[in-house]
Amino acid sequence: MTDTRKFYLDDLHPGLRFTTAEHAVDAAQIVEFARQWDPQPFHLDAEAARRTFFQGLAASGWHTAAITMRLLVTSGLPLADGIIGAGGELSWPKPTRAGDVLRVESEVLEVAPSRSRPDRGMVQMKCETMNQHGDVVQRFLPKLVVFRAPEAPPVPPR
Repeated sequence: MTDTRKFYLDDLHPGLRFTTAEHAVDAAQIVEFARQWDPQPFHLDAEAARRTFFQGLAASGWHTAAITMRLLVTSGLPLADGIIGAGGELSWPKPTRAGDVLRVESEVLEVAPSRSRPDRGMVQMKCETMNQHGDVVQRFLPKLVVFRAPEAPPVPPR
């Protein structure tokens, strides 16, 4: 049975980890994304890419980021009110290649309830997107706005 639990601020604590499902990347996806969003030779043409820094076709970092976000939303970071970003750091230590099968492993680093808005807090996460070999192809350190669970309405007396 699939766990469908949704997490609120008070459910989170440093060290809590989540792992997503997987996504297989192929050359057609890399080229399709690049045509629309990052039309550089090393994302569009395998032959031209061999003569570049990447020495072969590589997905745009923004493509890797988009795949990461989809995996987090659909299978990896079950926040009750959605994944609401408030900034973060992003790096791509290795390129994503055709044939890679990506997954995201996330860890809660810090939970800080808001002093001025008691219904929410900030959560610092570490999200590493890895290929099938365990190589980190993206490291994302987002700060997320996470809400507390709504208070249950009072039960009327009988």
